[in-house]
Order: sequence, then C-alpha cells, then structure tokens
Amino acid sequence: MIPHVHEDAQEMACAVAGRIANLATEAIAARGVFRLVLAGGETPRLCYKALAGMDVDWKHVQVYFGDERCLPLGDANRNDSMARDALISHVQIPKENVHAIMTEFGAEEAAARYMLVLDGIRLDLILLGMGEDGHTASLFPGSTANTEAAVIPVHDAPKPPKDRVSLGISTINAARAKLFMVSGEGKRLALERILRGEKLPAAQVAGAEWHVDRAALPEKT
Repeated sequence: MIPHVHEDAQEMACAVAGRIANLATEAIAARGVFRLVLAGGETPRLCYKALAGMDVDWKHVQVYFGDERCLPLGDANRNDSMARDALISHVQIPKENVHAIMTEFGAEEAAARYMLVLDGIRLDLILLGMGEDGHTASLFPGSTANTEAAVIPVHDAPKPPKDRVSLGISTINAARAKLFMVSGEGKRLALERILRGEKLPAAQVAGAEWHVDRAALPEKT
C-alpha cells in the first residue's frame, strides 16, 4: 500500500471530493448510476462539504452507508445525520436515493433489512475511515461479529454505543473501488502497524486507495 499524502485534512478533503466527483461522472456515463457508500466519523465531514459544491449529477447517485450506530432516528451522533448536515441536505438528490441503515429498530433487524437493500447490486465506491485501533466501518479488532456476512449486527463495539450495524468485509471488498481517508496524529500508529503487515480490520480491505494527511503519516514512510 502506497498512500496518497496530503499536507493537511483540508487538502485531503478537496482532493478526495474531486476523486469522488470524477468517479461519479465515469459511473453514470458507463452504467447510468453511481452507487456511493458514505463513511461516518469526523474525517469525512470536510470532504462532504467540498463535494456538495462540485458538479455531480445527483439524480443518478444512490447513497448508502458503511455502518451506523444504533441510536434513534435523527440523533446527532448517527452517521447519516452527519452526512445529511454536511452533504445530502445541500445537493439535489431525490430522497428515495438515500438508503439509511434503520438502526432505530435494533442491530439484528437493521442488518437484515439492509441486506435486502443491497441484494443484487454492486457498489461503485465505498468511502472508509480508520480508527486509532485500526478499525474501519464498525469492524473492530477482536470483535465476535461474523465479519464475512454481507451486513453484520455488532454488539461489542469498544466505544458507545456498543450496538451497531456494519457492512461486512466481503461486501466492502466486492465494491468496484474502496477509498480510505486517514487524518491526524492519533492514526499514525495504526497506519504504521498496517504498513508493517499487521492484519488489522482496515488492512483486510483489498485493493484500497489510501489518502492520508501528513500528520497521520508514520515518520519512516
């Protein structure tokens, strides 16, 4: 893995937003639709704000989510709330094109429902972040969840809320493109461990494109 290195989080956000817009244009021209999976957490927020100002044919974009916390609909700590605030409410995308994970019904039912949403489709681009422990989406080191399932209920997340829903590693790896955004000094150790060959959850994503800011870059890279 050779990462794309950016000077800071803002530069990375703009570069990745441009990459998304280009992939959207290519997918829509080739297949008439761009199936985009959004990441949660704080790192993508700047990217989503930049993407909202770019030339994307949103009526041909279908939006999905890589994971979601089991919180009430509309809770500010849900990933879909952040995405709505930073991106979705600022673009002309039909509401039926946004496919939230319905975690307000609990992890098991939400996972089963989302498996039906994704049945028979191939995702074009999955945006991913990485935690300081090397997790991605809600695939955590040492989790007892069956990460090979297409969509998995998670009950043992190491930070609240413990109950979540995540795409499984098989679903992530089946996407046409996977793109990581990694920002901040706190991610440096996990990135270093992955570069050394440790099989942290984020390292199990095959063929991913990695974008990191200089603060997250291990010193010897």
